[in-house]
Amino acid sequence: MLARPAGGVPEVIDTTTSLDEVAHLLASGTGPVAVDAERASGIRYGDRAFLIQLKRTGSGIVLIDPEALPDLRQVDAALSGVEWILHAATQDLPSLADRGMTPSALFDTELAARLLGAERFGLAALVGNELGVRLAKEHSYVDWSKRPLPLDWLNYAALDVEVLIELRESLARQLRETGKDEFARQEFEHLLGFRRRVHAEPWRRISGLGTVKSRRALARARQLWLDRDAAASSRDIAPTRLLRDRLLVALTDPKVRTIDDIYRLPGGKELSGRAAANVLHSLQRADALPDSELPPRRQPQPKTGPRADREVAKARSEKMRAAVGAVADELEMPHDVLLTPRIVKSLASERTVGDVTDVEAYLAANSARPWQIERTAEVLAEAAHAADNATS
Repeated sequence: MLARPAGGVPEVIDTTTSLDEVAHLLASGTGPVAVDAERASGIRYGDRAFLIQLKRTGSGIVLIDPEALPDLRQVDAALSGVEWILHAATQDLPSLADRGMTPSALFDTELAARLLGAERFGLAALVGNELGVRLAKEHSYVDWSKRPLPLDWLNYAALDVEVLIELRESLARQLRETGKDEFARQEFEHLLGFRRRVHAEPWRRISGLGTVKSRRALARARQLWLDRDAAASSRDIAPTRLLRDRLLVALTDPKVRTIDDIYRLPGGKELSGRAAANVLHSLQRADALPDSELPPRRQPQPKTGPRADREVAKARSEKMRAAVGAVADELEMPHDVLLTPRIVKSLASERTVGDVTDVEAYLAANSARPWQIERTAEVLAEAAHAADNATS
């Protein structure tokens, strides 16, 4: 087991002076830089990074406390033009960008492993399979906003970047050997544009909201979510620690009208007197809304062109998914890496799929990469036409 970084655990950088020093140190290193971030999801509000780990040949491991610093632009500038190595890049890129760090090139070890058909692609599993090293993983879900961070937590965090450079080299070699290095290059370039998704009506993502049917009940859910979110933001605490989604959904019942009603609900007694009073106030605000201000049962969807008949779309989708799956199996990679089910379903729902050229244009317009288009456009067009002939 790899229990400790070879160079030990460095001091955490938490002053602008020391940040300038490590920025110079990182700039003087060579090759790509391993990058990771630890967050306090489910504990603090939002998804910001509370510890950032980096390692570069010639620089060693660097641990940075971003909460103690205005931003990390010095580090970003020091790494300009340097490839970042991340594992599951989409998890860390938004929180790193929030701190002023964005890569100009990257290598995602998780995505590389999936392109290679790895069945287990978590970091510990990959390090074990590729490098024969077992990583200690005792502190995955701790509160990284805690200060000072315990030494054993810092040790765990440092291990996440200790062998990431070696892992990248192993995976890159296999990508070249299997002829998938160009696939990976296009995927990594695409990831550079990844941004945290912004939802027009985030309250509709409440877990269990699908059981809420009436518009008045939905208004209750919306108001509870808005007030919970505002309170969570001001207190820097995860919203569900103030009011769990399960209880929030139960509170949409129109029969809940008093503090006693709230406390009778499963989980209701977890609320303090003040919290219960705030919840009741939210419910009363929602109940006072005129019908014209109630939310629709479903989130309004952007207008699209003419769509195919439901049965036609279903038949197309089944054949198209099978066609994509067959190609993915030949390439020895997961079907969703070759092409996401969302794109296939959307294409199948078009009034007319058209020929290969039309499919290529559709895929490109929906952010499919050239390597994906080249390997799926023809089979998708053929599958759609076969389905249309069978249902006509």
